Amino acid sequence: MILTVTLNTALDITYRVPALRPHASHRVTEVTERPGGKGLNVARVLAALGHEVTVTGFVGGATGRTVQDQLLGVERVSDALVPVTGSTRRTIAVVDAATGDTTQLNEPGPAVSPTEWAAFQEAYEHLLRSASAVALCGSLPPGVPVGAYATLVRAARAASVPVLLDTSGEPLRRGIAARPDLVKPNADELAELTGSHEPLQAMKDARRRGAHAVVASLGAEGLFALTPDGEWRAPAPDRLSGNPTGAGDSAVAGLLSGQVEHLPWPQRLARAVALSAATVVSPVAGEFDRDTYESLVGKVAVADRLDGAA
Repeated sequence: MILTVTLNTALDITYRVPALRPHASHRVTEVTERPGGKGLNVARVLAALGHEVTVTGFVGGATGRTVQDQLLGVERVSDALVPVTGSTRRTIAVVDAATGDTTQLNEPGPAVSPTEWAAFQEAYEHLLRSASAVALCGSLPPGVPVGAYATLVRAARAASVPVLLDTSGEPLRRGIAARPDLVKPNADELAELTGSHEPLQAMKDARRRGAHAVVASLGAEGLFALTPDGEWRAPAPDRLSGNPTGAGDSAVAGLLSGQVEHLPWPQRLARAVALSAATVVSPVAGEFDRDTYESLVGKVAVADRLDGAA
């Protein structure tokens, strides 16, 4: 079982409009709702790849009940979300059909009490006993300590469970010091963490701060990986139009599935890049277009940077 943690779960709502214009009324042509938050997106992609997944984090209120009701219909995903008195947030994505651009509106999430945080930690440590790997994903809701991910990384390491961390800002800074097996920042998150805008130098700095391996998502340049086994670059395929929401989460699913399947790093990176691209052409986060994925995964040319490839 793979465990994904989404402390700030959400109900993802996607609106499609013919064209998005400021200061104007819009007729919505399509509405979709899905359980959301980064870890839940990762879980759905992992499940679609054939892995058994358990999701945990916080859930509450009427929105939280909707999230849990919708999870019931997702094959190979088990719900171990921990209840809170506050209400699960909503995230709104508005997709402009004319341009393919997406505008995202994210609520902050429910306030979590110290008692609720303690209850989550107890549940998490119990779930680690049967986990083959764990992904810690996304933002922290109000009330959760800024060092929460560091605490959860240390618990996973104590249980000998490989742990992937995908967050940003101070939670990333503190979490990386707890020595996760893998971190997956984007270019902005990596620069904020290290102060360097040169990717390879910043990745080396991130490893010195505690990460065992670093995979950086660099937009059109694809993925860069710095690991104990070497350095690789997996370039992105030709730009695909669509909704980019959740593309990074699909990359996390590709990396994590590759780890539990013991794939070599080039294959993990090729899978992550192909899944990310296939998510862009899917209408909602947490899903990918399987035909696009299968057409791309064998075509991603992973370069060994130690041989001078760029």
